[in-house]
Amino acid sequence: MADALVSAVLQQLTAVVYRDIEKEVTLVVDVRKEAQKLKTTLQTLQAVLMDAEKRQVKEAAVKLWLEKLKATSYDMDDLIDDWNTFVLKFQVSNNKVCFCMPSPCFFFRKIVLHHDFAVNIRDLNKRFQAIAIEKDMFSFELNRDSGESERPVTTSFLDVSEIYGRDQEKNAIIRTLLFENSQQQGLPIISVVGMGGIGKTTLAQLAYNDQEVKAFFEKRIWVCVSDPFDEIRVAKAILEALTGKAPSVAELESLLQKIHLSIERKKFLLILDDVWTEDPMKWESLKHSLKCGTPGSKVLITTRKENVAKIMGSTMLFPLGQLYEEECWSLFSQVALFGRPSGDRKGLEEIGKKIAKKCKGLPLAAKVLGGLLRFKKSKEQWQSVLDSELWELEEVEKGLFPPLLLSYYDLPSTLRQCFAYCALFIKDSVIEKDKLIKLWMAQGFFRGMLHKEMELIGEECFDDLAMRSFFQDFQKDENNNSVMKCKMHDIVHDFARFLTKNECLMLAMEVVKEPSRIDSYNGNFRHLVMVLEKESPFPSYICNVEKLRSLLIKSYNKNSLISGALPKLFDQLKCLRSLDLSWGSIKEIPKEIGKLINLRYLKLSNNHDLLELPETLCDLYNLQTLDLTRCRSLLKLPSGIGKLMNLRHLDNWETFGLRSMPKGMRRLTGLRSLKEVVVSDGSNGNKTFTLGDLANLSYLRGDLKIRGLGNAGDVTEARKAKLHSKKDLFGLTLNFDSSTARMCDEDTILEALQPPGNMERLDIRCFNGPILFPSWLNSSALAQLRHVTLGNCRNWTLLPPLGELPSLESLQILNMNGVKKVGEEFLGLRKEEGQTSTPPSSSPMIAFPNLKSLRFSNMVKWKHWINCEIPSTRVAEMDNAIMPRLQSLDLQRCGMLKALPHYLLGLTSLKELSVDWCPVLVEYCQKEWSNISRIPNIRLDGVYVQRSSH
Repeated sequence: MADALVSAVLQQLTAVVYRDIEKEVTLVVDVRKEAQKLKTTLQTLQAVLMDAEKRQVKEAAVKLWLEKLKATSYDMDDLIDDWNTFVLKFQVSNNKVCFCMPSPCFFFRKIVLHHDFAVNIRDLNKRFQAIAIEKDMFSFELNRDSGESERPVTTSFLDVSEIYGRDQEKNAIIRTLLFENSQQQGLPIISVVGMGGIGKTTLAQLAYNDQEVKAFFEKRIWVCVSDPFDEIRVAKAILEALTGKAPSVAELESLLQKIHLSIERKKFLLILDDVWTEDPMKWESLKHSLKCGTPGSKVLITTRKENVAKIMGSTMLFPLGQLYEEECWSLFSQVALFGRPSGDRKGLEEIGKKIAKKCKGLPLAAKVLGGLLRFKKSKEQWQSVLDSELWELEEVEKGLFPPLLLSYYDLPSTLRQCFAYCALFIKDSVIEKDKLIKLWMAQGFFRGMLHKEMELIGEECFDDLAMRSFFQDFQKDENNNSVMKCKMHDIVHDFARFLTKNECLMLAMEVVKEPSRIDSYNGNFRHLVMVLEKESPFPSYICNVEKLRSLLIKSYNKNSLISGALPKLFDQLKCLRSLDLSWGSIKEIPKEIGKLINLRYLKLSNNHDLLELPETLCDLYNLQTLDLTRCRSLLKLPSGIGKLMNLRHLDNWETFGLRSMPKGMRRLTGLRSLKEVVVSDGSNGNKTFTLGDLANLSYLRGDLKIRGLGNAGDVTEARKAKLHSKKDLFGLTLNFDSSTARMCDEDTILEALQPPGNMERLDIRCFNGPILFPSWLNSSALAQLRHVTLGNCRNWTLLPPLGELPSLESLQILNMNGVKKVGEEFLGLRKEEGQTSTPPSSSPMIAFPNLKSLRFSNMVKWKHWINCEIPSTRVAEMDNAIMPRLQSLDLQRCGMLKALPHYLLGLTSLKELSVDWCPVLVEYCQKEWSNISRIPNIRLDGVYVQRSSH
């Protein structure tokens, strides 16, 4: 982490030294020289950090030296941020008075800041120089690769009697190894992937020593590869295993030729244990030399990184999970209770099972903790271990964390920072990927990476950590299969806490009254998570920790006492980058928030009584994320919001109280996400954000909801919005609700709001225009549209031809009170009067080719769902002509609907039929049971009358 921090400071310092903006804010010569000296000192320190990072695990003095370097680097980072904020403030002020000279007061503040900056940079330079001198005491190696840590060398030998569990996984691996496929092309490569200590090597050993495996393969070879991947060493190890003697040749070509000859026309099994390299060239030539074995030959590799498995061309992936609780207890007790009398064992088993649970199915943890307790005789000693945090135990640090350190040191410096920051999430809690990435951004982990968007870099970092087994229990978006949430294994979380124990602190509600816990860290920790119960007093001493960078308050049960502490908190904690005050029952944000000049992430979500935000919030020029989700009473946004030039994410979902947005929103041209746009009724004249102002927000992505469209008074504004050009939007809600009488022809507004062609989700609500569907609602304009909801379009008597949409997967039709029948016009098979889009005559006659889920609700006048009349020449196609992939049909509160069309009853794909509050249709289903009963799952009025066992 020190390496990443120093690198970030160096990047910032370089930018400050060489920044060339208007003369009013350039550095004075002395400061520039001082900064240049400091840059040289930091480069000298950076050269030894790889070695220092590795040695700090075993050498306490090196650890203390690194802590001192990190603390000073943090202070330097704060100073540079103050300077950058000053420059930003100048730019905002200059834009604001672009035709006037800056005020004398501004020049005076500029000069004072130059002086303070000069004094502080000299002081920090002295501190860094002292640290640089101290480094010589340790004889660090220059640019030593920290990945070259001591790595255990594995062999194929094991004692099967000491192994618990893994029978299912072992049998699956063995079946795969023994499987022969005469059609198999190439050499099968099986990869066992999992985190350090999960048991990958043990599983490979079990398979390697199985009697059937021994009999099946003529040659078996075991090689511990480790890191770095030395092709010559690996080739020599393979050849020695094949021939029984050390090879005399040293050239790779000669070694591969001999390997080729040794395995030619033989069935072999090669185990490559502990593979790390992601360089395909390291493996390519060796792989080619192995392709001469007989069919049935296999290669099995073990690795911590899924990417390694992919690069090596794996044909089968075995992700290795945790042991079952009973298996973990068996392994733990075998070690911890070894040799104890049965009476002693019974007295310790209850506590022991609780300790084994802390291992969370990780075999290495069970062995290490078992070994720790093997020599602890009393129940009190066992209870002490149970009550301790694992990361605080010295035995765990020495026995359990070294394998995890190998994975950690294999990470690039930025990823080390990203992983360590995860210590701030409460153990076993769900981690939202989007929130985590925004927190990483707020800490400046991606500064200097100008080649990509910060959010994309964050995505790549998350994916990289996930592929290296640092995350687990993924929850995916059902629409696009992308990861939305995850967890960390408890032991991995303990490891992150171990890495950050002098920087991150977590205070639960029972210890917030103990300032001694804070004092024990000498105020040097930088990140704090605080868990407050309802009416727990806010600990005022937190305000004294002035170097805090993250303050994440978990206010369960809506603690209302936080509000009183905020003015002092904002006045003191000026180094904060991330602040989470969600669920705090906060009614007012004090004006002192404007002092948090370094703040990048502000989460105020779920403060349901919050009425407004102070204008001083607009002084937070560095703010990147403002989360106001479900601040339902919020009446307005501050008028100066346009000054937040670095704002990238404004999360204002379900801010129902907002009836307009400030005109300054149009200046937030860097916005990447904006959950809701509110169209005002025009009562504030030209002071409010309009539809046309959306054109300025060209980087918007993800989901966007536009509400208040019934207030739109001019179709010109809708055209100016240029929604069709926002290619990164994939979800759009158009809500034509109105706070006044309707002001325009809604059909022209809807026509002008054409979504981009790559739109995946569309929701149209409360549309009161005539029955003239927009021309863009067709297959050619929205070929990628997958999810559609239409609701409360009260004037529509027919449904649009949605059957034309080739990618549509789910469709909801809600509260369409004017619709009395649904027929061919809905399927897109026939042009109805007034319609503007018709499928080409040459197109295949398949309506809703990919629809899987269809729901109708509150269709109070709907009586007839008409069977489609297919021309006699096309009758043969009828079986697959309409909704051939439909799986779920849900009908609610369609009280007058009489029957279902025949083409639905014949669908073999339909698995679920739900009919609720539709009395006429329920009676129809009972009469037509012989035709309907082929559907596996049928629910009528909330009761399953037929349910599949699958």
